[in-house]
Amino acid sequence: MLVGKKKAMNTKIRPGNKGGRFSLYAVVLLLTVTLSVASENCSVKQEFIQVFFPNDEVITAELAVTDDQRIMGLMYRDHLASDQGMLFVFEEEGIHSMWMANMLIPLDLLWLDEDKRIIHIEMDVPPCEKPPCPSYASRIPAKYVLELKAGIVEGNGLELFDRLDFILPENR
Repeated sequence: MLVGKKKAMNTKIRPGNKGGRFSLYAVVLLLTVTLSVASENCSVKQEFIQVFFPNDEVITAELAVTDDQRIMGLMYRDHLASDQGMLFVFEEEGIHSMWMANMLIPLDLLWLDEDKRIIHIEMDVPPCEKPPCPSYASRIPAKYVLELKAGIVEGNGLELFDRLDFILPENR
């Protein structure tokens, strides 16, 4: 809105419009720089920790601590190395169900209590091919869920009540 007697400038961008304040090139450049800076400043920081199995094997687990991270999980990933996983960290122990919607690979799932003991295991859980997708949950309240490449639980001899060891960053 203009106040007073000033006239509005013609800012429409048309081919051959030389009367506008900015050229199409300048607008595109400005948008590119703005989006680039915004994506760098707003990028989600991924955090990883080491998880130690009772047999001294170690995996690197990506942390899923926010609602958005837990919702996304490992969806759309077509590969998970045998020394990688994702650790879902919940604020409180509870019945936390998992599903395989938009998953591309089968997984082993471990539910852990607040003492990091395995309280429930689901092995070789297949991707969900079409809705409705089944949910998987422990009947006992869990604080963590660890997703691993299918076959890792059996290959490492993991069993109920085994204790895993990891240290969460201080802010978690």
